[in-house]
Amino acid sequence: MFYNFDLINNFNILLSINSINSTYNILIFILLSLFSAIFLDIIYGELPTKIHPVVFIGSIISFFKNIFIKIKNRWSGLFLTLSTCIVSTVLLTILFYLFSFNIIIFYILFTLILSSTFSIRMLLDTASDVETDLKEDIDKARQAVSYLVSRNTDELTKEHIVSATIESLTENITDSYISPVFYFIIISLIGIFTDSYVVLFILILIPFNYRIFNTLDAMVGYKTDELIDIGFVPAKIDDILNYIPSRIAGLFVVLSAFCLNFDYKNSYKILKRDARNCPSPNSGFTMASAAGALNIQLIKLDTYILGDNNKNIETSDIGRAVKLSKLAIFLFTVTIILFIIILYVIL
Repeated sequence: MFYNFDLINNFNILLSINSINSTYNILIFILLSLFSAIFLDIIYGELPTKIHPVVFIGSIISFFKNIFIKIKNRWSGLFLTLSTCIVSTVLLTILFYLFSFNIIIFYILFTLILSSTFSIRMLLDTASDVETDLKEDIDKARQAVSYLVSRNTDELTKEHIVSATIESLTENITDSYISPVFYFIIISLIGIFTDSYVVLFILILIPFNYRIFNTLDAMVGYKTDELIDIGFVPAKIDDILNYIPSRIAGLFVVLSAFCLNFDYKNSYKILKRDARNCPSPNSGFTMASAAGALNIQLIKLDTYILGDNNKNIETSDIGRAVKLSKLAIFLFTVTIILFIIILYVIL
């Protein structure tokens, strides 16, 4: 089999616009792949477990964790991170190599991998499902929310279930969508000014590796006796990668509050005041701004309090938080797309 790696030329032929420079074609490729990935995630949701890249990443992490956890110091976390990234990247490279002979097939694979790096539908639907369960049976809601948070949910009151759901929803705006797309766009700014196939590969590699780091943190980034050493490096890397996106996400929650006629002034106030109340350096920015926008108090017992107790927290606040999160995601997406197009036109 002969492989043609001149994807830029293939893309010119495909679109029949040879008179237009290849930089324009790369821009079209980037935008189409992003639109398609978002559309796929919103309409279809998560890819099947058997072919989901994150499932494979999790298996690789588990394999190396069993090896390196025997090293009782923080080097174990570094070895785990490097091994997982190297093996996952090599497998992804081989996959793209095998499917790079045709631009259509390459585009489909690119879109599928990109869509697997974020999760909009699952994020929103999971919160909505808890709201539905809470209206029917509190025990069912406790069970549902136990999959979202690490705290014990067996005796949570209705108010604490609502709080935990909104906390999980708004915290995960950052790592479920904003961060991977943020890094995808950063590399896109490089990609639109080059006609190198390598840049297209790097373009998908960056959000893919972000998902690796995030999955590492989710699996081992805990301060338990077993994981405190091996989870240190993954947790710190995740904190660093989410530092800027989390703050951007917090501001988009404030903007969404303004658009929805929620209390945007209080949203910004609580963002500035309470965002750093959480143990995590990043999670508080979206949670605090959401608490302010909804005029409620989000509480994790013995850990943090976000917002003021201006009104009793209600089941319907979950639905309002879903609207807030949905609009924040939409506004961020529109903003970054307009930004990259305007930058392309100017430069």
